[in-house]
Amino acid sequence: MHRSPVSISLSSYGADYVREQGQGRFIEVLAAAGASRIEWREELLTGEDPAQLAEAAREQHLESVFSSPLELWVAGRAHANPLLEQALQRAQAFGAKSLKVSLGYFTEHNDLPHLGLLLARYPVQLLVENDQTLHGGRIEPFQRFFDAVERHALPVQMTFDIGNWQWQDQSASTAARLLGRHVGYVHCKAVARRADGKLVAVPPGMTDLHLWEQLLRHMTQGITRAVEYPLQGADLVQLTREHVTALAHLGQSRLENAHA
Repeated sequence: MHRSPVSISLSSYGADYVREQGQGRFIEVLAAAGASRIEWREELLTGEDPAQLAEAAREQHLESVFSSPLELWVAGRAHANPLLEQALQRAQAFGAKSLKVSLGYFTEHNDLPHLGLLLARYPVQLLVENDQTLHGGRIEPFQRFFDAVERHALPVQMTFDIGNWQWQDQSASTAARLLGRHVGYVHCKAVARRADGKLVAVPPGMTDLHLWEQLLRHMTQGITRAVEYPLQGADLVQLTREHVTALAHLGQSRLENAHA
């Protein structure tokens, strides 16, 4: 039986709880639950030592992704965000193979060759995510960005956040069809509207899992998919294991057919 790799965004355990416990506390939880990757969250760091966490994750056979709230493109600036190099360095210090950032304000005036020169200096894959903003959460700017990425042959892929499209009333299915070939990492979250009208991330139901399986058909077989919705309960290992298993099996029949 083929299982696809599953990552856990540590924000899933609740911002306050993660800051209180420290991100290293969750390494053994993820390993025991069968996860393949751990997604460190820059905004939740307190006093953690990157080298210690990187080594502890490697000892548990967990690969690392580093998530930064940084926007790649700043309004009115041709070059990439001046804080990008610092984020690449931090990702490397955490032993991460990938750095996840948001798109920001992309225009035809942005200097992609300059970005390419910077990325060539670091052994870290840049992943650009659709966020919940008007400028970084719609399909069309990503189409233009990845057209430019292809023209300049840059080593940049997309983090496809399934739930975030809803904040700008965009179709995840349309986004997957148009952008799926650029995707290197998938953030999974179901979305519900609270009584006050606010959208919030929630764990998936069967309908959500079925939709996600359809979206994954537009992406590379066996792509890493990440939990980014609330994982809160008395037994975090068991709860995490259940969701790792559910996500790992998405697209399984497709994988088994490919290996038949």
